[in-house]
Amino acid sequence: MTPGNAAETAGEEINHGLVILVSCVATIGGFLFGYDSGVINGTVDGLRIAFNADSVGTGFNVASMLLGCAAGAFFAGRLAEVFGRRSLLRVSALCFLVSAWGSGVAGGSLEFVLYRVLGGLAVGAASVMAPAYISEIAPAHYRGRLATVQQVAIICGLTASFVSNYILAGVAGASTSVLAAGFEAWRWMFWMEMIPAGLFLMALLFIPESPRYLVAARRLADAEFTLARLYGARLAGDKLAEIRASLAEDHRPRFRDLADAGRIRPVVWVGIGLAVFQQLVGINVVFYYGAVLWQAVGFSESDALLINIISGSLSIAACIGTILTIDRIGRKPLLAIGSAGMTLCLAMMVAGFSSGELQNGKLVLGDSTGALTLVAANLYVVFFNFSWGPVMWVMLGEMFPNQFRGSALAVAGLCQWGANFAITMTFPILMASVGLVGAYGFYALSAAVSVAFVLRYVKETRGLELEAMPG
Repeated sequence: MTPGNAAETAGEEINHGLVILVSCVATIGGFLFGYDSGVINGTVDGLRIAFNADSVGTGFNVASMLLGCAAGAFFAGRLAEVFGRRSLLRVSALCFLVSAWGSGVAGGSLEFVLYRVLGGLAVGAASVMAPAYISEIAPAHYRGRLATVQQVAIICGLTASFVSNYILAGVAGASTSVLAAGFEAWRWMFWMEMIPAGLFLMALLFIPESPRYLVAARRLADAEFTLARLYGARLAGDKLAEIRASLAEDHRPRFRDLADAGRIRPVVWVGIGLAVFQQLVGINVVFYYGAVLWQAVGFSESDALLINIISGSLSIAACIGTILTIDRIGRKPLLAIGSAGMTLCLAMMVAGFSSGELQNGKLVLGDSTGALTLVAANLYVVFFNFSWGPVMWVMLGEMFPNQFRGSALAVAGLCQWGANFAITMTFPILMASVGLVGAYGFYALSAAVSVAFVLRYVKETRGLELEAMPG
């Protein structure tokens, strides 16, 4: 048998149905990541009134989840090396359930923040564990496509929360009005998340553990059994040997592996750069404060929530474009295209905001300028979700060697959510001080710098097996 025929035969043995099924289960974590991130969008007015919060207090109520996200991403990356990827996903599903319930019943800012931080722990854990799990399960030739489905799930979760918020606020009359059982609509917005969270928890009972983790944990028989289920008996032994060769024989993965000769490895710095730049372009300001943003430029609450739904739908279409291209043209070109496109769109938004006039304390744009700004904002969302949205998570899940993937994910995840917190927390303050022009000017500058970062430092990972990733 020729090598080509052998590869073809081995490829036919891969259980594609099982690979896709377990990957889809993992992406429910992405759906909840998106839902939990987006649900706050329609509740800002309710939180401000219910808890009598000023701009700083409101910003902290909104951003508090991100403190949990940073901690969740950091500790999940490390704990996953001890307890496994699947176990951490199960814990995150339980946290999603409790947080959704508690956020809706909270009677004060402190109680609300505690439940949101718990939800943040779940989001942070899911954000790093789901793409890592998918990358460790999927074959290299379509790993990027499956990992990108995670971003589609995130956007679907965001869009689902926007649709839910829009419907609930519409039925009640406003997010601050009573909807049912004596509770305001904004509380029901949180409670709706309990449905997908329960589904996630049940589905996680039926998927296998990552074979890379099993090998690192010295559970070789379990690893070979899982590899045989995923790739077929012919490939299982070879894959097991490759994974074992990529791990240190004298110790299990540990934080010290991030350094070589006393210096942090370059690939770790690149991962941190990818994580931070994804947030510095300001995308989560649109996700978390979209309704507030569009009301600030003259749209009604109902229209602002509807614009969020349109943005979410465009985001899904952009992610589908990424699925079709990421394993064809690679990760690095998509990042460069996205950075350049976002820079242009953000600059157009700054120009639009700068031409507005203040009337009764609100920025009002002319009809043509408002329409142009709205188009630029939606194109910005499209460029992000065609590039940095999915590709950053794909790369973090696959770019690090097996020996320190969990530890590197912990550090990169901490930095990603730390930057997310900083951007989200400062937006209401920037709105009250330098206005939309100053805030979006900074995001535009960050997008421009990210172009140079990608071209100079990011290395392509398309088609490489995880065991071949350079350290």
